[in-house]
Amino acid sequence: MKKNYEIIVYGRGGQGGKTTAELITQAAALKEKYVQSFPEFGPERSGAPVRAFVRIAEEPIKTHQSVQEADCILVLDETLLETDKLKSDLSDYFLERGVMVVNSKKTKQEIKSKFSGKLEVIVVDATGLAEKIVGESRPNVVILGKFAQTTKIVDAEDIMTVFRSKYLPKIGEDKTEKNIEAIRQSALSEEV
Repeated sequence: MKKNYEIIVYGRGGQGGKTTAELITQAAALKEKYVQSFPEFGPERSGAPVRAFVRIAEEPIKTHQSVQEADCILVLDETLLETDKLKSDLSDYFLERGVMVVNSKKTKQEIKSKFSGKLEVIVVDATGLAEKIVGESRPNVVILGKFAQTTKIVDAEDIMTVFRSKYLPKIGEDKTEKNIEAIRQSALSEEV
């Protein structure tokens, strides 16, 4: 049994990958879990691939290296499924036990056919739902809701609480509530 629940978030600059990792750790911290999150950037520009790492544990986390055996991978942009970095992170451990939540209009079977093992694949049109509810291409909020629903590692309500706390002063009530509604709808729906 692993001591840490480990997550890798894949996105592109501007999609909220780093923010996704931070919100997950803050939501877990509300339940008095030990947490760690940190990004890995290439060139810092809009559209550049970004990876962020998250650890959640019941005991103090002693490692500070990047995640080697993820339990969950969150993919904010399905084109990243073809990258060498993502492919190298698909360890035997992950393929047999992992959960991958992918922002895509493709079917679960289409995405799953690219991978071997018992990997659980959850597909959600996060961009489409975000554009419909928020009015912007913010797939990370939808992915956060689906992550909470799928893994039960953090509660969607806790994610909404930390989102409101962090963003209400920055983006105002209307945008904050629209983002929270996107999290809520994703967390409550079986298929989005």
